[in-house]
Amino acid sequence: MVDATHISSLEAQLQATLFYLAEGERLAHTGSWAFDAAGFKHWSSELFVIHGLDPAGKAPSLAEYMALVHPEDREFVAHEIQKMLADHHGFDFTKRIVRPDGTIRHVRCVGVPAAHGEGEGFVGTGIDVTEQEQLTAALRKSEVELRQILDLAPQLIAVLGPKRERLYANRPALTYLGSTLDEWRQRVMGEPGSEAHPDDAERINAVGERAIISGSPYELEVRLRAADGSYRWFLARYNPVRDDQGQIMRWYVACTDIDDRKRIEDRMRNETIALREDLDRASMFEEIVGSSSALRRVLAQVAKVAQTDATVLILGETGTGKELVARAVHKRSRRASGAFIRVNCAAIPPSLVASELFGHEKGAFTGAVQRRLGRFEVADGGTIFLDEIGELPPEAQVSLLRVLQEREIERVGSSHPIAVDVRVLAATNRDLEAAVELGTFREDLFYRLNVFPIRLPPLRERADDIPILVEYLVDRFAKQAGKTIRNIEKQTMRRLTAYDWPGNVRELQNVIERAVVLSEGGGETLVIDESWLARKQRRPSNGAAMTTLADGEKALIEAALQETQGRVAGPRGAAAKLGIPRQTLEWKIRNLNIDKLAFRQPG
Repeated sequence: MVDATHISSLEAQLQATLFYLAEGERLAHTGSWAFDAAGFKHWSSELFVIHGLDPAGKAPSLAEYMALVHPEDREFVAHEIQKMLADHHGFDFTKRIVRPDGTIRHVRCVGVPAAHGEGEGFVGTGIDVTEQEQLTAALRKSEVELRQILDLAPQLIAVLGPKRERLYANRPALTYLGSTLDEWRQRVMGEPGSEAHPDDAERINAVGERAIISGSPYELEVRLRAADGSYRWFLARYNPVRDDQGQIMRWYVACTDIDDRKRIEDRMRNETIALREDLDRASMFEEIVGSSSALRRVLAQVAKVAQTDATVLILGETGTGKELVARAVHKRSRRASGAFIRVNCAAIPPSLVASELFGHEKGAFTGAVQRRLGRFEVADGGTIFLDEIGELPPEAQVSLLRVLQEREIERVGSSHPIAVDVRVLAATNRDLEAAVELGTFREDLFYRLNVFPIRLPPLRERADDIPILVEYLVDRFAKQAGKTIRNIEKQTMRRLTAYDWPGNVRELQNVIERAVVLSEGGGETLVIDESWLARKQRRPSNGAAMTTLADGEKALIEAALQETQGRVAGPRGAAAKLGIPRQTLEWKIRNLNIDKLAFRQPG
């Protein structure tokens, strides 16, 4: 027989165990259950409490249990029970219940098979996780609100792990990059497909590796590729977030668009270079000087066209002041506060014309060690003056035509167009119409440039301005040399007025400067050596000789016009046959009273 005392002791131990188990369930808000295909076999008292039922009751039937489940979760719970019985596998899910008093609680159900073999029941627990679910929901809500705030920020924001592994990027960042969050997470800085400019990737990685070691915040300027393939400059600020032990948990990155600032900086730097070039290069003269009718006609044209954005083609012989007129057009225009950028097309090697005008990317060609803005970008919002436009190589003519048509450029080494707002002024001493006929200058580009032509008269056609120019230049160079010159010898003025001035105002400037330099320190009268002008005297002292020379020149020109049927310009024109500029021939025809129309054939 079993000792009654021993049985009593075992019962007491069992009761104590059941008490401790019940107390533990109560403290943990965890109840236990047993279940098979017929329904629940056991519900602990804490499970009754969790569901708001009387602990003295019996375990609910399956229908009664389903009635306790929240209506929105019943289909899901029924599916889980069916799956549990069919697969005979453990399970873990969370559902909502509705207590008899109407309160809603979240219960996590965890179960395992009670024994091996098909048809056996399950045992498990029901845990009240309402507080945890509420906390999780609050955290999720806060996270959603935080992401909404980040998505409204104008910056590109990213969150990185302690080793700079990618975790999160806000919507503006993903929109700019043209990427999904998963695609962005898969990218590796510096590898193909990364958003960083190839020239910046190595620097970004090097700085980032040092920051991981030091754990210090830092910032750097980087170029990031947009969805359309173009790059913009950003200021990226990296800030670490640490835990209670000081270990880095996250890196927060905020990228601010500074592309406009960088462009302005580049433009100002290039404008400074251009300004220094202008200061280093002596200007032909400081202002337009003269009052002849020919000059007044030019100034009237300048006043009319300056207020428009029309392209202007300035024609004239060397030294007539084409750049000065271009500057006058710019200063009287609405773009006067913008840059005035001068480009001498004849002074640039043909292989570098495109780079000079339109800029280049780093590595576009040998020697391109960094990105460089072209003159058109520097002149954005202002005026660009293309001097000696007739010397532009054919391939550059095509690019310039596109700029005039589309108002956009492409840097050498790049396929991304850049919009520019630039007024174009061009100048040449060549006969562009003849160049078009010869095929050395594009006809469509000529018509784009020749919107508003301004022809500058040579100095021989504005002889009335020579005395005024002489006085102006004498005063200017005398002040520079620290000399006082109050008078100009009458014979000297006659020589200057009678001279043909093939070099125009520039030649006059050189002659006056030389005369001032050579004048005696105490002399107040300017004298010019007769030999300086003797070889190209326009009016020899012997009148008969002048008549003979004029008659011979007239006969020569008429013979050329006869041969070309009155045509002056072009490769088969009289100017080409005589080997002189078209403008010069036109001047001689007028001065010698030759009727070129008389040589044209009827029809």
